[in-house]
Amino acid sequence: MDIKEDSFSNLLLKESFFLLIKPEDKIYLNTSIKNLFFEDLESLVKLGLKNIEISWSNNENWLDFVSEIKLKYPKINLGSASIVNKQSIEDSLKIGLNFSMMKFWDKDLFNYAKTKNYLLIPGIKNLKDFEEAINLNCTIIKIYPIKSKDSSIDILNFKNINFIAAGGLSINDVKTYKSIGYKAIVIGDKAIINKRFDPKIFEWLKNN
Repeated sequence: MDIKEDSFSNLLLKESFFLLIKPEDKIYLNTSIKNLFFEDLESLVKLGLKNIEISWSNNENWLDFVSEIKLKYPKINLGSASIVNKQSIEDSLKIGLNFSMMKFWDKDLFNYAKTKNYLLIPGIKNLKDFEEAINLNCTIIKIYPIKSKDSSIDILNFKNINFIAAGGLSINDVKTYKSIGYKAIVIGDKAIINKRFDPKIFEWLKNN
């Protein structure tokens, strides 16, 4: 395990979820929507939100938007999601993000990130990809989509790997998945209700 993986693994001992933000184009162009987003995000950070990842987009505005988040919240563990090609890794490196998560397993992309000394966490659901990641000494694995995971993957057999569950999960799922061995979950689509962050996330952060 390298230093970045080690640091990330230590963080997972204390954190329970990653907030996945999927920005729509209008957030880049509409000042009032953007300001409202940052007001809500500010409230979450003040309550103790620690992990944020932003879905990568091949868009100059994406770089500015994520850079602004990094500038406003330098202590947040900030990463990118839905990594699908080398450019998405280069963009993440350009901003100075801490990590990225792949949508699906891509061995070549994983190895490319390794050459850049960059932490790229794979998304895996089938046994073949899982075994390939294990053989490449991958120590942090996102199981995605969790609801269609290969039943032959038993995470309890791999004590030295940190597993993250993702795909259709809400803040209500934290306790369940932690109880069955996952270190954390990713909350994406269900983080948003009526175009605002789920009020239950605010409640959870207040109480935990």
